[in-house]
Amino acid sequence: QVQLAESGGGLVQAGGSMRLSCAASGRIYSVNAMGWYRQAPGKQRELVASITAHGTTNYADSVKGRFTISRDNAKNTVYLQMNSLKREDTAVYYCKAEVPPFPLAWGQGTQVTVSS
Repeated sequence: QVQLAESGGGLVQAGGSMRLSCAASGRIYSVNAMGWYRQAPGKQRELVASITAHGTTNYADSVKGRFTISRDNAKNTVYLQMNSLKREDTAVYYCKAEVPPFPLAWGQGTQVTVSS
């Protein structure tokens, strides 16, 4: 089995920055795509950013230019650097990883709250 442990959430003022981390552990031979999703109250979970094993990235339009996803393959860890945070970025952020041959792994979620 694979476990994902997220860290780095909390409270930040609008315009501020925050960095999320997600480390995969368990019986891991390789990690394919990793990504961050978020879910705000009353809304569906949405993709924030993803990154392939080779570093190709993809971002939601709402975070382009403000958020940066990166990964450290040696540590099986993915990061999300969030700058110029807005109130609408407030959500629970979830990490996801594709770790063959296991099913998709999800983290437990970390709350990010942006205050005005």
